[in-house]
Amino acid sequence: MNTPYLVYLVDDETNLLELLQSYLESAGLQVKAFSSGAEVLSLLDEDTQPHLWILDIMMPDIDGYELLRLIRQKSNVPIIFISARDQDVDKIIGLELGSDDYLAKPFLPRELVIRAQKLLQRTYEKPGVAVGAPQTFQDWVTVGPYMISEKGRQVKEGDELIELTTKEFELIVYLLHNQGLALNREQILTSIWGEDYIGSDRAVDDLVKRIRKKMPKFPLETVYGFGYRMTRV
Repeated sequence: MNTPYLVYLVDDETNLLELLQSYLESAGLQVKAFSSGAEVLSLLDEDTQPHLWILDIMMPDIDGYELLRLIRQKSNVPIIFISARDQDVDKIIGLELGSDDYLAKPFLPRELVIRAQKLLQRTYEKPGVAVGAPQTFQDWVTVGPYMISEKGRQVKEGDELIELTTKEFELIVYLLHNQGLALNREQILTSIWGEDYIGSDRAVDDLVKRIRKKMPKFPLETVYGFGYRMTRV
């Protein structure tokens, strides 16, 4: 893209905030840094929105979970959680609420830069998905009661739009391209999270759980002891 990706970074640790902003900007990203969740509430309704949010969970006024909920009411923009709480339950809660990645403190700033870059690339640098350009609603595919547009990154049931996170949509598309094949968790992790992902494969099960909740009639089967399969349509 011609202009830098815009990142909103929210963390109440001032020193860490400045350090991460410096690293992200050195990597060519445009960064706006905020030291509290309350500072960004008024920005959620503005026309200009970031390409990526990076949110701390433990903030004194509005925590990252609540901020994520508010963002997801308006946008499916990618979100990375950073937190001093390195517990599986915190990661799962974040993923269930709609985050796309989770990084536990302490971490190397360079790792956050790499994860941010890869998430931005997977989200925006695909054929037919141009940053800042109107989305084209083409190539609709019918799967049961659902209409899916890979180019438009949209899923509908009848006239109702189904709100999916970035990774939920990416898994739907991945399954569409591999109908009838049994896919193990490692294959799904590599495709959706990237080869450098170092988290648990429980993230796959959580992602499938969220899709089944939002799209209960989507033909996604569990291959016990192995992974998942979308039946051919």
